[in-house]
Amino acid sequence: MAFKRQHEMMAGFSMASMTDVIFLLLIFFMVTSTFVFPTAIDVNLPQSSQQTAIKPGTTVFIDAQQNLFASYGSEEPQPMDPASLVTFLRLTTQQDPEGYIALYADESVPYGRIVEILNIGAENNFKMVLATKPAPPSAVPTDNKK
Repeated sequence: MAFKRQHEMMAGFSMASMTDVIFLLLIFFMVTSTFVFPTAIDVNLPQSSQQTAIKPGTTVFIDAQQNLFASYGSEEPQPMDPASLVTFLRLTTQQDPEGYIALYADESVPYGRIVEILNIGAENNFKMVLATKPAPPSAVPTDNKK
């Protein structure tokens, strides 16, 4: 007695299920890729058509050796230590309460030293500005003027 198979094997291969899987993977990656947000922070900066130059009455200098100098108005910069700097700044802010104090620092001065001086100003409620442009050559103290 010969048994016959009821179902014969087909020699062809159906790609329908493979295309379904690829289509679902494509949709998955397209949807998840839109959830990736850039790491940049969106900041709206203020805009102005006019610029006013703040002319600080008091200037504080930190030279390359991290020595402190301070001057008021057009006076010659005088060497200071942190304690005498606070006293000097208190006197100048009494004379000009709306005035700003400009801090000029040599590019070789570590940020920690600059922040230390800015903290002195913040603790005493001084209006301090970190000057980004170099001071005029006549205002910067030199070693022979000490």
